[in-house]
Amino acid sequence: MRFAELTLTDHQLAFQHGMPVSLNPMKLKGVVMKGFLCGSTMVALLLLGAGHAQAKSVHVVLETGQGIIEIEVLMDQAPISGGSFLAHIDAGLIAQGGFYRTVYPENDNGSPKISVIQGGVLPGTEALPPVGHETTRQTGILHKDGVVSIARGDVGTGSGAAFFICIGDQPSLDMGGGRAVSGDGQGFAAFARVTKGMDIVHKIHQAKTASGGEDAYTSGQIIDPAVRILKAYRKN
Repeated sequence: MRFAELTLTDHQLAFQHGMPVSLNPMKLKGVVMKGFLCGSTMVALLLLGAGHAQAKSVHVVLETGQGIIEIEVLMDQAPISGGSFLAHIDAGLIAQGGFYRTVYPENDNGSPKISVIQGGVLPGTEALPPVGHETTRQTGILHKDGVVSIARGDVGTGSGAAFFICIGDQPSLDMGGGRAVSGDGQGFAAFARVTKGMDIVHKIHQAKTASGGEDAYTSGQIIDPAVRILKAYRKN
């Protein structure tokens, strides 16, 4: 499915108030959310069900239509956000997804300007529930070049179903940064970093975008067509 066919309002493939927004399973057409558990409780159950013990770090491979990206999930620092991402990986949901949004200073309507690509689960795929928010102050993981973070709207609406990768250092996305959603000052939940394939991230960042969009704020930011994630799995 081409993301040009999707509506930004319904699917929240956008940065509301200047920030990345998650694909909220409760508002997605054709996406079903199984139950609603909070924060670490939901993550613990998901990881237990998958039969994986929590590790200090877990390496994940994303095989995309543009090449391979390897990510280190920092479970010892961000167990809630990292656990949600791994739960989506283990359930095969990210493998059905893609990268659908690219933001850079020339097409960013927010301030300060940022550079990121956003991806995750696509509509029509069953997503897992949102989880509790982990701030950069709690985890110590700042939004540096190659850092992976959870996209969200309000606090507690994000999950591993929607994530973004930083291109260059993006301090405004940290707790207390200048682009906090709805002025909440909580920033975004960084949980991982790219260890291999930043050249692929840069290639996706330069992907062709649709000229229009339902939301003027995100016009020119939706990748057309989306760069599909063909496989997504744990490396270790």
